[in-house]
Amino acid sequence: MSDTLLVSTRKGLFRVGRHGGSWRIEGVDFLGDNVTLTMTDPRSGRHYVALDHGHFGVKMHRSAEAGGWEEIAAPQYPEKPEGYEEHDMWGRPLAWTTARIWALTPGGADEPGVIWCGTLPGGLFRSADHGRSWEIVRSLWDHPKRKMWMGGGADLPGIHSIIVDPKNSKRVWIAVSTGGIWHTGDAGTTWEQRGEGMRADHVPPELTHDPIAQDVHCLVACRADMRRMWVQHHNGIFVSSDEGRTFTEITDVAPSTFGFPVAVHPRDPDQAWFVPGIKDELRIPKDAKLVVTRTRDGGKTFEVLGKGLPQEHAYDLVYRHALALDETGDRLAFGSTTGGLWVSEDQGETWQSVVHTLPPIYAVRFA
Repeated sequence: MSDTLLVSTRKGLFRVGRHGGSWRIEGVDFLGDNVTLTMTDPRSGRHYVALDHGHFGVKMHRSAEAGGWEEIAAPQYPEKPEGYEEHDMWGRPLAWTTARIWALTPGGADEPGVIWCGTLPGGLFRSADHGRSWEIVRSLWDHPKRKMWMGGGADLPGIHSIIVDPKNSKRVWIAVSTGGIWHTGDAGTTWEQRGEGMRADHVPPELTHDPIAQDVHCLVACRADMRRMWVQHHNGIFVSSDEGRTFTEITDVAPSTFGFPVAVHPRDPDQAWFVPGIKDELRIPKDAKLVVTRTRDGGKTFEVLGKGLPQEHAYDLVYRHALALDETGDRLAFGSTTGGLWVSEDQGETWQSVVHTLPPIYAVRFA
């Protein structure tokens, strides 16, 4: 059970600790910098931080053995072939440049130095030396369907979810916005599209059920049963029982099936949590009530959990990486775009507010 949270915000990385049953801010690193994502590698205990310095580009840091932080390499795209050009969804030239680090996932126990990294504009990178160097996965970048990926709110397509099978680290799933779900069974040598059964209502009718047209907001899998995968999609909630090959849509979930994050219990594939909002037009909680929804029976029924959360004048949006569940499956935490941070120690039944005044929160992770 973790007593530490790493909270990535627009103005720094905040460390939050549990003391005497309550949570409080213990310190901040990279104050003033745009911290887009963090990851703690359970194999080494080291923390990884992604920064977006705007004009000065994307940087990465790793916790040093002697304390503090050390800068490490950031993923870099290869040079374009001479005379080659491609364009984004708006017809603008697509730069082969790392615009954002959107996913960081450790490899399996049998690959102690491997880390996977997803970026905008859609590159998947792999490091075999704890992040000292990175290599783009050319089999995916060069895949003919990769050029069909489109952006979402970020305009550029991006890889935001990476899942590694804990029992076989050659098996990896990724989710792209917008480009659907992809799977490799040979550590990235070959790839196949998955995600039959999902529905996109914002594309031409002939593409509604095409797996490559799906705007997946977040993809997670139960570590104890990789057959069960959950998706928070731009058009709703979907669940798979065959490792993402096919999905079933879950409808009529109050107050909304729209949102960005989803978390699944590490041992019980039927338990999952979501933070709903209003789709597209407002991007705030419905009726200005901040709640978390939970299913314990694989999506047959849902509970609305709001005890301890603001139930009026709440305009908090929770990004895809800003909902976290610890290794016990009991503690949850989430942060919002308005700088609020909440923690639950009983699977979401009750919540305690940690702070209301942080910068916009991009990601929350138990360390």
